[in-house]
Amino acid sequence: MDKRIKTPISKKDAASLKVGDYVFLTGTIYTARDAAHKRMEESLNKGEALPVSISGNIIYYMGPSPAREGRSIGSAGPTTASRMDRYTPRLLDLGLGAMIGKGKRSQEVIDAIVRNGSVYFAAVGGAGALLSKRILSSQVVAYEDLGTEAVRKLEVKDFPVVVVIDSEGNNLYETAVEAYKR
Repeated sequence: MDKRIKTPISKKDAASLKVGDYVFLTGTIYTARDAAHKRMEESLNKGEALPVSISGNIIYYMGPSPAREGRSIGSAGPTTASRMDRYTPRLLDLGLGAMIGKGKRSQEVIDAIVRNGSVYFAAVGGAGALLSKRILSSQVVAYEDLGTEAVRKLEVKDFPVVVVIDSEGNNLYETAVEAYKR
């Protein structure tokens, strides 16, 4: 089922999503990869605030390529989400609404998704050039020294994702395998 969601994502919207739903996101999402997550963890450990509010927001695990002339961003495909798993439960407990990436998540992340009524989306790997066409603007908002791993604020319109882990812990990577076996 296709759904359209305005960001930040509300708990009600997250709860309405089911594994396999096609979702089109419109609004603000943030990017952060390994180095940015590590720095956010260090800030939290020091009692410092995060560089952006994560309450209800969505983090896209992506490091863009340079923008081509006339474009706001270069290729913008997802990176492997499991690389952020050690940091994710804490961010979910602090209010992170959803994540976008590719690949499986640890049981600790799935438990935190359920505990917090969040959701994990997948974006199509290898389709970064197409995904970038759904990004209207890109602005570095934290950790500029990290280059492509800096935290960016993206404005997106009809950004296509698939629900991979819903707020009840249903996991498309598991259910799809079982359906295929039948």
